[in-house]
Amino acid sequence: MQPISHPVPYYSQWESPDLVPDILAGTVEADDDPRWEQSGAPDRAEYAYWSWRACGMACLRMALDHWWGVAPPIVSLAEEARAAGAYVRHPDGRLDGLIHAPFAAYAHDRWGLQAEARSPLPAEELAGHLAAGRLPMISVHPSVRTLDPAPPRTGGHLVLAVGADDEALLVHNPSGFPGGSQQFARIPWADLGRFYAGRGVLLGPPTGRRTE
Repeated sequence: MQPISHPVPYYSQWESPDLVPDILAGTVEADDDPRWEQSGAPDRAEYAYWSWRACGMACLRMALDHWWGVAPPIVSLAEEARAAGAYVRHPDGRLDGLIHAPFAAYAHDRWGLQAEARSPLPAEELAGHLAAGRLPMISVHPSVRTLDPAPPRTGGHLVLAVGADDEALLVHNPSGFPGGSQQFARIPWADLGRFYAGRGVLLGPPTGRRTE
């Protein structure tokens, strides 16, 4: 395979990527992120709520910056996606989503991107999509950040595939660790199956104009 690597900007689902290990460990609270206001949230509590759930919106920010040169605030994107049916927020705080089909429709209608929800989306097809200029947003278990030898299940977290070679898939992981598993993180093909749920959203270059 000819190595593929798309120059996609990286965004974490938290505004301070360097704090991700501490936030995940619970030694720093998400609402203490000093950059929380950059998220577009009205207050710290709303930022903290979305920051744990916005991996898909972080992936969308990366794609938008790559193709449009814009990176809207992550909570603003989340609220737009919720209004489009990609999330369902319950009164008790539970959140259903990211729901792939309405998200794909939102990404196309709002931002002009090619977007297709795919289930199944076989791992062996990912490199071909990357070679064709698409960015697969794929569902993996969050412990992919450390290549956990025994994750409890597949899926539950979204990462953006940005490259591939014979040995590994390269991803931008919104909840990865700095200096290791955030940008162009390598997931060996031999390991991918124990994390990957076999579904995702294929994002492609704009086919139309984004709405304002």
